[in-house]
Amino acid sequence: MVRSCRLLVHLIIFLWLPVASQAQVRTDCDIIHSHILKQSVHYCVHLPSDYDADASKQRRYPVLYFLHGLGQNEQILFSTGGWSLIEDLRRQHKIDDFLIVAPEGGRSFYINSANNSFRYSDFFLQEFMPEIENRYRIRPGRQSRAITGISMGGYGALRFAFAHPGLFSAASAQSAALITQTPQELSAAGQSNGPLGRLLGSAFGQPINPAHWKQNSIFAVATTNPAGLKKLAIYFNCGKADDFGFEDGATALHQQLQAEGVKHEYHLYPGDHSLTYFLSHMGEVMEFHSRVFAEHR
Repeated sequence: MVRSCRLLVHLIIFLWLPVASQAQVRTDCDIIHSHILKQSVHYCVHLPSDYDADASKQRRYPVLYFLHGLGQNEQILFSTGGWSLIEDLRRQHKIDDFLIVAPEGGRSFYINSANNSFRYSDFFLQEFMPEIENRYRIRPGRQSRAITGISMGGYGALRFAFAHPGLFSAASAQSAALITQTPQELSAAGQSNGPLGRLLGSAFGQPINPAHWKQNSIFAVATTNPAGLKKLAIYFNCGKADDFGFEDGATALHQQLQAEGVKHEYHLYPGDHSLTYFLSHMGEVMEFHSRVFAEHR
């Protein structure tokens, strides 16, 4: 997918959307300078209308971290109408107010790379989340923090939450990159120019590092802290005709969580691996997180 044109770097850009109350919705896009990654990382934050309308600046909000897919960037919801869809849900009172924070993830799969040269997971946990939650009026604690994503970002969202259930109250994913093939099969696919092998190399090694792969496998991570997983609200869906076959991995995760007695919500819908599919189910993802935030309020 062709990356959308970036907003001006080093400036905070505002997207104003009118709402019925004439209050204003705002999307900030800016950068964070990462010492861990030794580079700047772009991000966008979608702020509800009440955020600026609160003259006292005392109200704090839950936060939903949104992780984009491979070949996309932090502006994917901004550039595809996703923000408008979210505001329609607010106007219809289907979701409450919470911040949505989308960081730039590149091709990282949101993990530390196999050779540890690009430590995205460390950046996200140690620099990005603390910085965002210091810059914005975000309610502290895991009950007010959740994470979601699509495709590569869906994998990242589930991995972060499953590995760190003490940080998040809920996790969701659409068409997550849940892969059932072995590292050996994937490395062979990469050598034969297969799509999955090509996509995974930068994060998992070329050939894929089996130990690193297992360490970051959603299926393996899900078994390390079953008590923690049972404290998470979990939602995921996938299209029945996913272009990468991720429906097999989604069904396998569903079956594993069922066997382990971990409550979750899983849907296998008609559809492929496309923005059309993601946007068609984005509303229920947002409603899921709004319900969980409300339960913990």
